[in-house]
Parts: sequence; C-alpha cells; structure tokens
Amino acid sequence: MRLELVKDWMTRDVIMGSPDLGLLEADALIREHHIRRLPVVENGRLIGIVTHGDIREARPSAATSLSTWELNYLLANLTLGKVMTKTPRFISPEATIGEAADIMFTHKISGLPVVDAAGTLVGIITESDIFRMVAHNWKHSQDDSAKPYTHYDES
Repeated sequence: MRLELVKDWMTRDVIMGSPDLGLLEADALIREHHIRRLPVVENGRLIGIVTHGDIREARPSAATSLSTWELNYLLANLTLGKVMTKTPRFISPEATIGEAADIMFTHKISGLPVVDAAGTLVGIITESDIFRMVAHNWKHSQDDSAKPYTHYDES
C-alpha cells in the first residue's frame, strides 16, 4: 500500500479568519461555507482555531436576564481572538495520513490545520478527508484482484 501524505489529501483552499473578526461574522462564514472549523491567522501564520461548537458555546444562554440590545452589543464586540483555541494542534504537509489520524484520535479532534516549516497555513486535513482517502483506496483496490485479501493462509 502506498504511503499516503497529508499534502495529497488536505483541503488547500482554506476558509480562515483573523483574530479581530467578529463572532457573528465568523458564524456566518462557517454556515455559508458548510465548514466546522475556522483557522485563525495573522500575517499568514496560524495563531488559533475556532470550531462551530466554540462559537455556539460563546453565545449567551437563552436563560439570561440581559436584554436583546445588551446581548447584541456583547455579541457584536466578541472576536475570534477572544474565543479561539490558542496554539492549536497542527501537522506538516509531509506527515503521513496515519500520523494525522493518530493525533486526531488521541486528542479527540476532527481536523488539523496544515502548516509548513515557516509556520504558514497551507491547508487543513479533516476526518472527512481521511474517510475520502479510505473510500478512494478501497474502491481502487477492488480493481486490483478478484481474490479478497486475507491475513492468513487459507490452506
């Protein structure tokens, strides 16, 4: 089996935000692009990450005693820099898919920003990308042999 690398399966056109991007604008970006995480960059360098869940948790509870005006004021002034996970886990584009999967599994996260040696965000690898790779390899392995693979001798 071919050694699969992150750079071959990652998403390269990453939707990202800046630390001063408002929470409401970030929420709109996530919804518009149907994504679950938003890397936060400054001068092209990864400085944090915000997930859809982070945004949901940052919103005030419906049981609050604040007025609608007060809630809107608070939300309008909340930025990604205040709610992001600082120094998120990330991976190199030259790492293997197995390494990415191991980090995600170990730390119970569903995606990793991909950062080059200079610290520049170059992509993102998610569980969906890894699942796409598995499905692709499985489909192509069906063409390789009529005999199914077994790890033991069928004598």
